[in-house]
Amino acid sequence: MKKLGLLPRLILGLIVGIILGKVGNVPLLRIMVTFNGIFGNFLQFVIPLIILGFVAPGIGDLGKKAGKLLGITTVLAYGSTIIAGSLAYFTNSVLLTKILPKAGDMISGNNPEAGLLKGYISVDMPPIMGVMTALLMAFILGIGIAIVEGNTIKNFMNEIQTIVESIITKIIIPFLPIYIAGIFANMTYAGEIVKIMSVFAKVFGIIIVLHYVILLVQYTVAGSLAGGNPIALIRRMLPAYFTAIGTQSSAATIPVTLNQTKANGVNDGIADFTIPLCATIHLSGSTITLVSCSMAVMMLNGMPITFSGMFGFILMLGVTMVAAPGVPGGAVMAALGLLESMLGFGPELTSLMIALYLTQDSFGTACNVTGDGAIAIIVNKLAGFKLERK
Repeated sequence: MKKLGLLPRLILGLIVGIILGKVGNVPLLRIMVTFNGIFGNFLQFVIPLIILGFVAPGIGDLGKKAGKLLGITTVLAYGSTIIAGSLAYFTNSVLLTKILPKAGDMISGNNPEAGLLKGYISVDMPPIMGVMTALLMAFILGIGIAIVEGNTIKNFMNEIQTIVESIITKIIIPFLPIYIAGIFANMTYAGEIVKIMSVFAKVFGIIIVLHYVILLVQYTVAGSLAGGNPIALIRRMLPAYFTAIGTQSSAATIPVTLNQTKANGVNDGIADFTIPLCATIHLSGSTITLVSCSMAVMMLNGMPITFSGMFGFILMLGVTMVAAPGVPGGAVMAALGLLESMLGFGPELTSLMIALYLTQDSFGTACNVTGDGAIAIIVNKLAGFKLERK
């Protein structure tokens, strides 16, 4: 199983869940529900640790890098992420109301497990602090790391980051296929799986189109400023796009993204600086996916959606996802606290968001890294260089 990528394992888990739900073996389903309950509670316990372990060091590391180009690149990357999230909001506000069934037409309640079988046991795992407390602590510690001369707190938080990353890579990610199998087994048992799959297939279609639209916008702006053909610039970035689909990691794709950015004529020094930085702070594709999926889940559950609420969520996503760990699904892990504190998602809805996001993770990452090349072209122009293809 380890030889399979995460996406094939998730798909396999989904298929197995559907089959088991069709078979309807109640004792087995109750075992799966028991596991899901324990795993979901553990996930809620870990959320504050994820926020502390990644946001604080992430802000601290950014603060240590000084210079004009850092400010320019950061503003461009953050602005691009916010524009992408806003595009997703306005598009989905129109389209989702037309393609989604009315709230209440899906499985009763917010959780497909709630009206079905209960687990054999339940283990309460209260978090050590609230989500907003963790966010505030992370911001304070991150800023402190950036301005205080000394490595004590920095080294401590880096070790916390290593521990949390190990929890994600060695516990959460490996068990996610089983978790998703349990979710879809319950959906199938309720007889709603066809409706749910058909609904989210349409949502995923919208997300992919939005990814392509934002890339076209990014490269149109970059090409206009730098005097390049946007389509030609995008075409040269395709190796990075397809590499990211396979790796599901912006960090792992950096060598290819860097090579293709230089092939577009960006100065070597500018490319060497902007691409690794943008791999961390520029997440336009992931933002589109998170905003779209969260809006779909909220609409299906009759939750109110306002521009002020969603825009605040988008603004915070641009900050917290700087801390996204470099593993498949890292962006949604970093965003769990915001989903809970700002959008009012409970454990069941955050679980569904993880499942939905991970099915799109490859394409979101591909959009992220391809867009990094556009940011590099703009920074290259603002730094006084012209595109010079080698």
